[in-house]
Amino acid sequence: MPFHDSGGVRYFTFDSLDAYGLRHGVVGRRGGVSPAPWKSLNLGGTVGDAPKRVAENRRRAFDALGLRLSSAFDVWQVHSADIVLAEEPRASQPIVQADAILTRRQGVTLFMRFADCVPVLLFDPARRAVGLVHAGWLGTVRRTLSAAIRAMVQSFGTKPEELLAGIGPSIGPDHYAVREDVVGQIRSSLGPSAENHLRARDGSVHLDLWSASRALLEAEGVRKIEVAGLCTACDTAEWFSHRAEAGKTGRFGAVISLET
Repeated sequence: MPFHDSGGVRYFTFDSLDAYGLRHGVVGRRGGVSPAPWKSLNLGGTVGDAPKRVAENRRRAFDALGLRLSSAFDVWQVHSADIVLAEEPRASQPIVQADAILTRRQGVTLFMRFADCVPVLLFDPARRAVGLVHAGWLGTVRRTLSAAIRAMVQSFGTKPEELLAGIGPSIGPDHYAVREDVVGQIRSSLGPSAENHLRARDGSVHLDLWSASRALLEAEGVRKIEVAGLCTACDTAEWFSHRAEAGKTGRFGAVISLET
């Protein structure tokens, strides 16, 4: 997964999506205007940072990717399995609650914010459609990725075996100890396969969101999957991490667009 620097903003892209010339990126925390504890490219508007700083950071992030901020469509992420089909930029429309956005409109850029949960970027090259999914442990339990793939099949005629998926930077299994009740919900949702994603370590159980996300994609028939393997909690110089920074932090962003 290549690393890029544009105007001080650093972002990562997926080789598989770059091969199609697709505009996308997972934008890190460098190159912004926010002070600590959101230093510096905080893209989250609900973490206490000043709205003017957040707006400037978002402008810089979109500029770095060669995209128009006015093309953005975002959602109020609530760890659900709800899907939104974006037909046009959100602009001044009320924000809706959802954790997956899909579109086949060229003038729409899908945009979400993260600080340990998994950004998953989806691209159907045959039908020219894209998707963006927010999946943490609760999204794994609720199978948000599964719902997104099925929605692409229904809405666009997507064939899962032709779909490209990129699993972006998030908290890695070494840093993601989870409570006993979370373990129980993971086991209840995923069944016997849950054990493939749970690791006993230092007296606690750790959850591997990367392998769980891959497994959910594969269960829907997706085969072309690229995993960044970058842990947000390991590298808070590059990424915001809710866990590593005790909740006092900002949000990095993921964007994907059919814009040329």
